[in-house]
Amino acid sequence: MALRNVFNYPDEMLNKKSREVTAFDDRLWVLLDDMHETLTHNEGVGIAAVQLGILRRVIVIDLDEGDGAIELINPEIVQTKGTQREMEGCLSCPGLWGYVERPDYVKIRYMNRYGKEQFQEATDLLAIVFCHEIDHLNGIMFPDIADEMVDEAEAEAEMEKNPRRRRKMRRKKKKMKR
Repeated sequence: MALRNVFNYPDEMLNKKSREVTAFDDRLWVLLDDMHETLTHNEGVGIAAVQLGILRRVIVIDLDEGDGAIELINPEIVQTKGTQREMEGCLSCPGLWGYVERPDYVKIRYMNRYGKEQFQEATDLLAIVFCHEIDHLNGIMFPDIADEMVDEAEAEAEMEKNPRRRRKMRRKKKKMKR
């Protein structure tokens, strides 16, 4: 496993559409492992391969809730319901925060690291992360679709209200000051 460099907004790489994965082999597994290590090191909740300069439809998500990482290859949203408007940040957008409207419920279809088709349903934060990361695969960055950007003080105040996100925000803030 190795740490990889994260591309930062507004790098043009982040606006490119990723291609489907067709080979479920050692190279993919190394990429998935490296993505998880990079995600953990940067204390994020999700990362797409394009953020590392790799135009493949691969995502790793870890909400740090003891369930382990979720690996999504060639994910697509097959069903949505409702809406929620929440504040988002991004490993590729250090110091940027904004409000984005997303579905409250999503059902996705994806392949696991072995090429087996899977389905997963999500609500709340996980639904947001699924949508945010799938947007990355389509070359869409959250600042480009946010209906309101906020400064760091406003972001911190909002995160303090939300216990599930508070821990991540505090860690990100410490990293940014280093």
